[in-house]
Amino acid sequence: MSGERAVEAGDPELEKEAWISATLLEWGSCGKIAYVDGVAAGFVLYAPPLYVPRSVAFPTSPVSADAVLLMTAHIIPEFSGGGLGRMLVQGVAKDLTRRGVRAIEAFGDLKWEQVGACVMPAEYLLSVGFKTVRPHLRFPRLRLELKNAVSWREDVEVALERLLGSMSPERALRPV
Repeated sequence: MSGERAVEAGDPELEKEAWISATLLEWGSCGKIAYVDGVAAGFVLYAPPLYVPRSVAFPTSPVSADAVLLMTAHIIPEFSGGGLGRMLVQGVAKDLTRRGVRAIEAFGDLKWEQVGACVMPAEYLLSVGFKTVRPHLRFPRLRLELKNAVSWREDVEVALERLLGSMSPERALRPV
């Protein structure tokens, strides 16, 4: 409803900004931004399902009680294919592990065609370690167990070395 109202009022960016501010105040960091040479190259947004009420509209809802929802991710096309997507998911996993969260879930799109769409391609989620927990012809729900995500660290660090030189993941990812 609030998203529709924002579009009707002509200011969806303001609605997103208000959501991020409220989530930051109530729950804490809810996103990561990756920078390459000082340029924002990609981002992810995540939060507990309670903070994402429209997630119940997906046919494979609800998100599991022990998981946080990875809502969206985007890599600027000129930076895609270099491991930034995996690095961003690893940054989310690291943050959520520190908070005691057991898993990340996301709704994937098996027919994804639109750059800029909020729902991520299921293929991307599967490529960074998610597994399908509730199949669907279009919007499967996928899950990444955080105990498995921790094992990515070496792979991510190698990819970062190739992409960013000697920059560490902690300096490459800035919380939102």
